[in-house]
Order: sequence, then C-alpha cells, then structure tokens
Amino acid sequence: MKEVTVENIRNIALLGHGGTGKTSLCEAMLITAGAVGRMGKVDDGTTATDYSEEEIARKISISLALAHLEWKTRKINIVDTPGYADFAGDVVGGLRAADLAVCLLNAPAGVEVGAELTLERLDSGSLPRIFFINKMDKEHADFSRMMWALGERYHVKAVAVQWPVGQAAEFKGIVDLIKMKAYAFDATGKTTDLPIPDDVRATASEARGRLVEAAAEADDTLLEKFFETGELTEEELQRGLRKGVVEGKLFPVLCGVSTSAAGVRLLLDFVDQFGPSPLDRPAVTGTLPGTETAVVRETNPHAPFCALVFKTVSEPHVGELSLLRVISGHIKPGDEALNANRGETERIGQLFLLNGKQRQEIAELAAGDIGATVKLRTTHTGDTLCDKKSPVVLPPIAFPEPILDMAVKPVSKNDEERMVIGLVRLHEEDPTFFHKVHPDIRQTILYGQGELHFDVVTSKLKKRYNVDVTLEKPRIPYCETITGKTEVEYKHKKQTGGRGQFGHVFLRIEPKPRGGGFEFADEIKGGVIPSKFIPSVEKGVVESMIEGGLSGHPVVDVRVAVYYGSYHSVDSSDMAFKIAGLMGFKEGFLKCHPVMLEPIYELQIKVPDDFTGDVMGDMSSRRGRVLGMDPDGRWQRIKAQAPLAELYKYSTILRSLTQGRGIYARKFSHFEEVPREIAAKVIDEAKAAKKAAEE
Repeated sequence: MKEVTVENIRNIALLGHGGTGKTSLCEAMLITAGAVGRMGKVDDGTTATDYSEEEIARKISISLALAHLEWKTRKINIVDTPGYADFAGDVVGGLRAADLAVCLLNAPAGVEVGAELTLERLDSGSLPRIFFINKMDKEHADFSRMMWALGERYHVKAVAVQWPVGQAAEFKGIVDLIKMKAYAFDATGKTTDLPIPDDVRATASEARGRLVEAAAEADDTLLEKFFETGELTEEELQRGLRKGVVEGKLFPVLCGVSTSAAGVRLLLDFVDQFGPSPLDRPAVTGTLPGTETAVVRETNPHAPFCALVFKTVSEPHVGELSLLRVISGHIKPGDEALNANRGETERIGQLFLLNGKQRQEIAELAAGDIGATVKLRTTHTGDTLCDKKSPVVLPPIAFPEPILDMAVKPVSKNDEERMVIGLVRLHEEDPTFFHKVHPDIRQTILYGQGELHFDVVTSKLKKRYNVDVTLEKPRIPYCETITGKTEVEYKHKKQTGGRGQFGHVFLRIEPKPRGGGFEFADEIKGGVIPSKFIPSVEKGVVESMIEGGLSGHPVVDVRVAVYYGSYHSVDSSDMAFKIAGLMGFKEGFLKCHPVMLEPIYELQIKVPDDFTGDVMGDMSSRRGRVLGMDPDGRWQRIKAQAPLAELYKYSTILRSLTQGRGIYARKFSHFEEVPREIAAKVIDEAKAAKKAAEE
C-alpha cells in the first residue's frame, strides 16, 4: 500500500444487530475497492473477517476483525464488530479505534434489539455516525418506515442523503439527494446512471429539501444564507453536511444491499468525502503514569509516539497479535516503547495491516492509523504504548461488567491446571469474561456476558487446549451468624499414658452488627490461662467458624471473648487450647440462636417503558425489592435489590421478558437473614450432601 497521510485516513466501525449484514458489507467494500479477489459469503465461511473456526461454524461474528482498503486518495480502515450482546466487549474496544460509526439497520425488520443497544452506547459518547439501511431488496423492506423510526429517536439529526428507487422485489436503484442523480446497479454493484422515475421524484425532492435545511443548520454562515435565499449550492450543501457529520450534528442515512454490493460504491464515496479524518477528532486526554496529571495527545505524526491496544488476538503458530490505534507519533519494527500501564519496556516486532487473518507487513505505523504487532511480552488489551521520554496512560476501555456467572469444572480432574491456563489466555483475548476460585463455596466461577458467550469460551477451551469442561449452577455463598449471646465452658482433657492434653476455657459469644466481622477478646485476669496459650484459643475459634453448625457455611459477625479457664503445668499445650477453643465455640454457637445469611445484590435494570410492569412483577416474585424508578427517554431505569439465590440466569430471563431489550448491572450490597422456610431447605440439602460425601 502506498504511503498515506493522516488527513487521508478514514477509520470506520461497522455496528448493528446480529444478522444485519455487517460482515457482508465489509466484504462488499473490499471487493468493490479491489482489496480482495472474490467476494466471500458468511454462509460458506469464506469472508475475510469471519475466519475463526467458531465463526465459520456458527455463521456469526464473535470477535472484531480488521480490514483495510484504498479508495481514491483515501485509506479506509474497517473495524467489523459482532452484533450479539454477548460479545459487546469487542464493540466497545472497536469504537475506541474508530472515528466514524457506520450503523447497519435491517430494512425489513426495523430497529432491532442489537441496534437499540448499539445506539444507546453511541448516544452516551461523541462518535460521529451514519446509518446504512441494508437488505433493501428483501420482502417488507420499507425505507420510509426506517426514516420515521430514526426520526422519532433523533428528530432532525437523522437525515436521508439517499432515497431508494423501489424497494423489496422492486428495488432498482438509489437517488443521490446531494446531486439529485439516480443510479442503477449491476450484479457486481457497479453503477450506471438512471433517470429519476416520476413516482420517486416528488418524494426525493421533498427529502432533499430536508437535507438542505439540516446542512444549513450545521453551519451558522450557511444558515444565514438559507434564511435569505431558501437554497444552498451543491458545494455549500456538501460543506454543511460534512461539518454536521464531523461534529455529530447530523446522522446521514444511506441504503443498499450488502450481499450484491448495491450502494456500496456510493457508501465508499460518502465516507471518502464526508467522513471525519483522525485530524477532525478531538485530542485525547490521558494522564501521567502514577498520577492524575492530565496529558493531552494531538493526532500528529511528528509528536511523541502513543498508541492504544484495543484488542488482543491469539492465532495458532503466530502467537498473540496486538491491534493498535496510533494516537500520535509513529512506530517502526525494532523500536522500543513503554507500556505505561505496567512500567515495562516492549520491543516492537513486525508491524502488519490486516484483512481478517491475511497480514501485510509494513515498515511503519503512524498517527491516525490502525495496525497490528506481534509477540509483545507484557502488553494486554487496554494498555497504552508510548515514547519512554514522553509517557502517558490513555483512558481505559470501559468494558461491560459481567451479567452471568456459572460454575466451571474440568471433566477430568487431571485437567484442572490446563483449564486455568486456558481461561487465563482466553481472557487476554476477551476481557469481558474472567474466572475466580471461591474457596468458601469450593467452586471456580466463570463470569461473562451470556450463555452464548460461555458456549464459545468452553468450545475454545476444548479446541485449543483439549480441555473438556462442564458448567453448572453456582453455589450460593451463604453465611451463618448468631442472634443471641451465651457463655460456655469447655474442658479438653485427654490422658494417653504419656504426657496428656489439658485445655480449659470459658467463652463469651455474642453477635456483632451486620458486616461487623469477627472480634476476639482476651479478658483473662490473674493469669488463670498463660498468655502464650491465648492465640491458640483464637485459632481454634477461627477454625471452627470456617464451617458453621447449621449448614457448614462460614460464620460471620461474632465477638468471642475468653474470660476464664485453667491449665496444667505439664499437660497444657497450644494444641490442647486450640481444641478447647474450637469445641467450645462449636457448642456455644448452637446456643446463640444461629441463623443463615444470604448475599443481597443491588440491581440497575434498564428496560423500555412497555415492559416495566412485567419486569417489576418478576422482580417481586424473586423476593426482590424495587427501590425506585427513573425515566430515561423511552426507557425506565429500575433500581432494586434481590437475593443472589434468585438471580441465576437473570440476564436470559430479562431478555425474554423484554424481547431482548432489557439490560442490567449488579453489584454486591449486603447480607440479610434467609427466610426460615428457605433456610430449612438449604440446611437439609447441606446435610444430605455431607452424608453422601461421607458414604
């Protein structure tokens, strides 16, 4: 590829609901620009950007992929992102590399769930965007309906720059509203001039009027002229339109058919002429490593080097590829760069441009561009690489928090270590899932974005690391505590023929406030127990608290004081007093009216207005409490609390209740007493499990 200057770079991300044709559109753009020799198909597993075994088998995008092409004087970098919510982490990472979002919508289906969630994510940021209404040749395609839906959401910001000539089976071409010219397409997407049909002319003229008005409103000078004359020249229209796109004041709407490349040439022309270059985007503000001191990085190839690693890809026989968006400066193979997040120096190896798995080695990567390097030692997704003499840490990538957890275990116990290694390496590729070992419930818990997400992770474990695993319902980390107080005496006395064992303690056991933790007090007076044995008493109590007397769960929020006892000058020992403390607490615990506690989580649930009642009713059935609601446009934000025991697969249930539109986040809040009938059931299950284990 010829050398390209920063003003001639266009970085776009393809976004939308799963199945709207993002990968097919990327393929059509590549074939139209001559970047690939033939157009692949998702169903055949032959596209450039869906190349992994999982993607080919499932016929969906699972990870973001990079592609690039030359169009006229521009270099266009394409970030093809997944459409399913389970893989939203790659959408978030991809948006950090892009300067323009190309949002695909399905003409027959309308604004689907994935598109809604994508638009919500874009609305919370400042990335310029355009819309591409795809599948205009399919039954029930309705461009006017799509414009109405976008208008309802964005009012005048969503403005058509094209209008279809026919739709569904009658789709024949596209009217360019900027030039007021119509085009037809052959089987390869090549354009030929087409007279604007009489039945489309009036509608197209009306749409052009709205476009001219919107472009004028994006520029004060143009608006003044528009008020005076009621019209703009084509050059003025283009100037106002580009300003509106770059500043996020306008969201142009285009249309076409990705599988036949109809409209793709016009889309590339639009990105070329109206899409922002890296120079049009705001400077990035980071911080000086280890401080909160702001550091600003402009897009400048002559400034100190700075780049964000927005994705890590593991490839067989190659190792890990780090995908980079260069913010400033430039980098070459052999250069050294500082990983500002970890304080480690990396030597840059080969640099590549990617078209899916196809790599093209390059001599340099400069400001505004996107590429990849290989085999960095300590660098992970979200890390900043920079000039050692001018360090900066860029803002982290705000990956979505996990919404589903499952217990994971290897089918063979011998695979435990390999399972952990595999999960760690897969986490490098996908930071939206991780695992934790929870000793209190004796399980390894996998946290992620949904059931499909877990299905892909476990499939990769099998194929890459030859580890079969099973997923099961996580155990609930219940606790036990006391509601009353008591005093108990315990004497441990044993004679075995030689030196005996003697430990004698009086313990006072009482509850602490919820969340108060454990407190041990030494209230011995007069040396009735030597001070050297007191720590052993505490060790015994702590060991006894590991498994409470009700269900075997840990005991919390208690105060234990040893206030009296006795010892034997020969037979007393640390072990004897430890056993006395352990058994004394075990006896006293059951006299203090013990109860079980369960974890309560705080939930933030976001649902469309229409589903609020169903979601609140379901929450009540889960022993949940609705704490409040805040309207957010067409949505409601519900704040609630619910026991963790009632939230198993809640993300799946919420999607079912809301036709896939509901999302939620959760975090631990506190522990509460378990209702008596539920506690009895948990205790019985624990006793049965213990008995089965002993047998």
